Amino acid sequence: MKSISLLLLRCATGIYLILWGTRKFNAEGAARMSDNFYGGLVSDATLNLGIGSLQMLLGVIVVLGIFRTYAYWGQVAWYAVGIIPIIGFLLDPLALFLVEQSRLTWFPSWTLLFASLVLVAFKADDTLSVDHKRGKE
Repeated sequence: MKSISLLLLRCATGIYLILWGTRKFNAEGAARMSDNFYGGLVSDATLNLGIGSLQMLLGVIVVLGIFRTYAYWGQVAWYAVGIIPIIGFLLDPLALFLVEQSRLTWFPSWTLLFASLVLVAFKADDTLSVDHKRGKE
């Protein structure tokens, strides 16, 4: 049951990376997101194509369970960096003291980060991964 749970967790967190990576191929939408949450730091269309491609590649690698030592920590880092611009909303999801507006839909960002840490912690039990099948731990 543990290996199936880890497989499902790997697929869910990896597919989420893939889906958000595809959003960066919409130059206008990606620039708007960058302007709203990252101070315009990554508004360039070419930069977004590169970031989106890297994000999608990481997602595919996580889903397949290859290069797990690096991929799982990469996913942790990706989700941790993604939390930075919305940390106020995550620490105050009901807008009681830090932020002016509630964004409950962003609260699951914690779950993605913590699920990624679970994958790191239980990598040895992730027996349904490509790495495990190839004898790579």
